[in-house]
Formats: sequence, C-alpha cells, structure tokens
Amino acid sequence: MTTDTEHRAEADLRVSPLELFFDLVFVFTVTQLTASLAHHLTAGGLARVLVMLAVIWWMYDAFIWLTNAMPPTTHPRRGLLLTGMGGFLVVALSVPHAFEGSGVAFGLAYLLVIAVHTGMFAGADVPLGSVLRMGALNLINAALVVTGGYLQGTAQLLLWGASVGVQLAIPYLVDLPRFQLRAPHFVERHGLVMIVAFGESVIAIGVGAGDAELSAPLVGAAVLSLMVCVALWWAYFGRDDDEYAGRYLAALPGARRNQLAIRVYNMGHYVLLLGVILLATGAKSAVAHPTEALGAAPAAALAGGTALFLAANAAIRRTLTLTPNSARVVAAAVVAATIPLGTQVSALAQVAVTAAVLGAAVGYEERRAGR
Repeated sequence: MTTDTEHRAEADLRVSPLELFFDLVFVFTVTQLTASLAHHLTAGGLARVLVMLAVIWWMYDAFIWLTNAMPPTTHPRRGLLLTGMGGFLVVALSVPHAFEGSGVAFGLAYLLVIAVHTGMFAGADVPLGSVLRMGALNLINAALVVTGGYLQGTAQLLLWGASVGVQLAIPYLVDLPRFQLRAPHFVERHGLVMIVAFGESVIAIGVGAGDAELSAPLVGAAVLSLMVCVALWWAYFGRDDDEYAGRYLAALPGARRNQLAIRVYNMGHYVLLLGVILLATGAKSAVAHPTEALGAAPAAALAGGTALFLAANAAIRRTLTLTPNSARVVAAAVVAATIPLGTQVSALAQVAVTAAVLGAAVGYEERRAGR
C-alpha cells in the first residue's frame, strides 16, 4: 500500500501546460485517422485504421507514462518532449497515405519518437535495466513499422499488425512494477486525451456541414450529433468518475496499479478512441446528408462507434468497481440496432433515435443516483 507521503507526492503532480500543448498533435492525429476512415470506409480501410491507431496510441500513451515519471520541468526535458512532438506530427501527416507511399515517413518518424522516449526514460528514477529492456522491445516494434513502411498492401498491414502483437506482449516482458505510477496525474492526462477525441467529433460535425446552406434538417442533425457526443462525455466524466478512478488507482499496490493501468488506460482507452473515431466518421456523413438514407458503412460507423464506446466504458467502470452499468449496456445494444433506421429511413432518424436512447440512459442513471 502507498504511504501518506507518497499520496501527497502523487497529488502534487499536475498536468503541465506543455503536456496540454503536446496533446494538440493528438487532436490532429485523430482528425487524420477519421478522415482516412471516411475516405476508405471499407473493411480494408477499417483494418488499416485499427492498426495505425494501435501503433500510434501505444507510443502516445508511453509518453504519458514518461511525463508521469519525469515531469517536463527543465529546459532539456522540454526540448526533448518537443522533439517527440515533432515526430508525432510527421506520423500524423503520414496517416492519409501511410499505405500508399508515406509509410516510410511514418516509420522513420515513429523510430524518432521511440528514441526520444527511451532516451528520456533513461534519466528517470527507474532501474536502467528495465528501461533498456523496454527500449529494446520498442525498437523491435519500430523495426517492424519501418520495414512495413517500405512495403505496401497486405505485406505492410501484416508487419504493422505484428508490431501491435509486440506491443501487447511488452507489459509482460518488462519489469512493470519498477515503473512508478502517480495515479492522479495519469488519470487526468487520459481524461484530457478523451476531451481531445470528443473535440474531433465536434470538428467532424462541422466538416460534414461544410459550406452547405443551413436548413432545419442540417441543424437538427448537427445538434443531435452534438448531443450524442455530450452523452458519451457524460458516460466518461459523469459524477466525477475520473476523480474516483484516480483515488482507486492510488490506493492499489504498485504492481497491481500498473497492471490495471495497462488494462484500463492503454488497452481500454484504445477501444474508447476507436469508438469516437467511428462515431465521428458516421456523424460527418449524417450531417452532410441529413434527409437522405445513409449507406450501410456510415450507418454502421455511427451506431457501432457509439455502441463500442458505451460497452468499453461499462467494462472499464466495472473494472474500477463503478456502478451502475446496466443502462449503458442496454443502450449500447439498442443503439447498435439503429443501423436499419439510417439505411432505410434517413440519417436524421438514426441520429435522433441514438440521441434519445443515450438521453434515456443518462436520465435513468441520474434518477437512480438521486434515489
């Protein structure tokens, strides 16, 4: 268990302005992934986004662990963090054509990001052997990404998929308890990342509207799509769930805390982010053509993204011993069944029913909490 002194040290570490600035690159990354999926809304396009998101999120989350261990309080640290930020920017720029010629730039920028991360972690208060083992495994991960970048098509996808497999194994191959985790800062950083992701959904609504003349159906679809985003924001932050999560993690022994952090915040938040990207893709199409029937793919993205987010959120809450979750699970199932509304009636009808279902789930939980 942690001591009172350790609890105070954890509480004193807050997210710095530079970390917030660093998150701006992730806004662009999510925007690029959403645009890539919207332009290639097929099984193959989804597979590519699944792999790219996993590869990028692994190292982005690794930088959250890094700044948790050594806050950017000195100029050298800030300079290195900004160098990593530049690497992530190039990765994001490469996303739209990563499988069509930009894979080399993606891979080399990714290698830079890993080099900065490992070099900075070597100066943290972590045994050097653990850092070197982590760095070596991440280097194997980078080698697969770089090699895949020189290829295209299925071969590239398979190599990048193998990279994701390496990532999943890394927490079991490094001495994870050696990495000291300060829970409040860690939870706050992930909460800010989710706000960034929700912001991308709002951007997608605006992009969907474009320069079209405002009409009642367009405004209605835009506002209802925003209500869906608000409901998902409530599902994540409602009733100060993030603050509870920080206290829950802080009370755990170091090894258990780190294992749960990987499960909830690395893997669990990957699914949450994927849900938001799918939702943003579907909402973009719905707002662009509110009175028309959607194609099967955008209707599935709208329903599937929302349902996936709710299901993952309920699973995370259960892991953190937060209740209730039944309304969220039911809402996920009902929302998943709205695809025929989008394909047979109209985009506006699907968005309206989705917003109504989420509103009912929120209202039910609020009334239950009030009692």
